[in-house]
Amino acid sequence: MTGRWRSLRLPLLVVALAGTALVSGCGSIGAASGALAGVATGVVTSNPAIGIGVGIAVQAATDEAVNRVMKSLHADQQNAIVLAASDSTIGTRQPWRIKHTLPVENGHGQVQVLREFDSALATCREFAFSVADGEGPGVHEDWFVATACKQDNGWKWASAEPAVDRWGALQ
Repeated sequence: MTGRWRSLRLPLLVVALAGTALVSGCGSIGAASGALAGVATGVVTSNPAIGIGVGIAVQAATDEAVNRVMKSLHADQQNAIVLAASDSTIGTRQPWRIKHTLPVENGHGQVQVLREFDSALATCREFAFSVADGEGPGVHEDWFVATACKQDNGWKWASAEPAVDRWGALQ
């Protein structure tokens, strides 16, 4: 390699990896950032073992940060749905909507309380909720069933299993 290309090797690699990270989805942000940090560290230190270690650490930290943010955004959706269910009476439908500052995990749909029941610990409501796929009349909606229970500070999401299809393991 000539001296000019050798000096451009790292910046070109950084640009290529950054472009890959931007094009890929949230699931690969950790891998892309880990690879970028590992390559950069390996090039700077001339020690591939240090580069691999840094890459793995950066990937783990990035994956954890993305999971925390996604869990928070999912909790916002769940809280909006439960708020609509708590304001509703049995059999009536209420709209729900959440809009975040970043255009990620926004959503809207309807909530219908199916029944209210008392357990030894709390008063609970079973409800169906929809998640609309787009805006306007006639839009496709997926429906799910969940439970919320009344606590001292308001109604809280109480079920995990029916919503797993919607939010995965990040509840």
